[in-house]
Amino acid sequence: METRRDLGGLEAVIGYRFKNRELLLTALTHSSYCNENRRHGAEQSNERSEFLGDSVLSLITSDLLFSRFPEADEGFLTRTRAALVCEDTLASFSESFGLGDYMLFGKGESAANGGRHRKSTVADAFEALLAAIYLDGGMGEAKRFALPFIEKMLETVIKTGTEDYKSRLQRIVQQTPEETLTYTLVSESGPPHDRTFGYEVYLNSNLLGSGKGRSKREAEQAAAREALILIGELDENAP
Repeated sequence: METRRDLGGLEAVIGYRFKNRELLLTALTHSSYCNENRRHGAEQSNERSEFLGDSVLSLITSDLLFSRFPEADEGFLTRTRAALVCEDTLASFSESFGLGDYMLFGKGESAANGGRHRKSTVADAFEALLAAIYLDGGMGEAKRFALPFIEKMLETVIKTGTEDYKSRLQRIVQQTPEETLTYTLVSESGPPHDRTFGYEVYLNSNLLGSGKGRSKREAEQAAAREALILIGELDENAP
C-alpha cells in the first residue's frame, strides 16, 4: 500500500490551496488503491470526481470557444472541443506538471507497471482534479486552473486541424447517407485497474479496421485509424 502523497507540494504546483484537502485526496486516489485496501477504510477513488470534472471541463471549453469564435458554426465548435478534451490532450496537461507522481495506487498499478504515467489514468486524474477545485472553490477557480491549459492547446489545434480519426472517418462516411458506421467491442482483458480493450469498426457489415487501447476511446481511435488507411484516406506512416 502506498503512503499519502505530498498534497502541499501539488497545491504549490497548481497554484491553488484547498480548504478541504479530502477533495484533493479523493482526486488523487486511483481505484486500484481502494480495491486493495477496502478492509482498511481506504478513501473513495477518483472515478466519481472524474465524471463531474468531465462536465466542468466541457462547459469551460465550450464557453471559451463560443466567445472566441462568434462566427463559427456548430460543427467547428464541436470538433474543436473534442480535440481539446480528448484523452491525449488531457494526458499532456497532467504530464506537464507531473500529476501522476502525486497519485495513490495499489501495488498492482505501481510505477513499475507504468500506471503512474498511463495516458488514460492521468487524463482521468486531470478531470478529477478539476472537479475537486470546482467543488472546493467554485467555477471561477476551476476556470483559472483549466483555461491556461486549454488556451495553449487551442493554438496548436487551430494550426494542426481539429479532426481526430473517428471524426474524420465519420465525415467521410456521411457523404453517402445510406452507409452506417458502427464500433463493436470485441475483447476486454487484464485486471480492473489495467484493462486493454479491443474494438472493430464496420461499414454496414464490412469490417474496416480494428484496434486496441488502454481505454475504449483509445481503442476506437485505433480502429478508425486502421480504417482510414484501408480506404486510402491516411498514409500508413502518418502519426
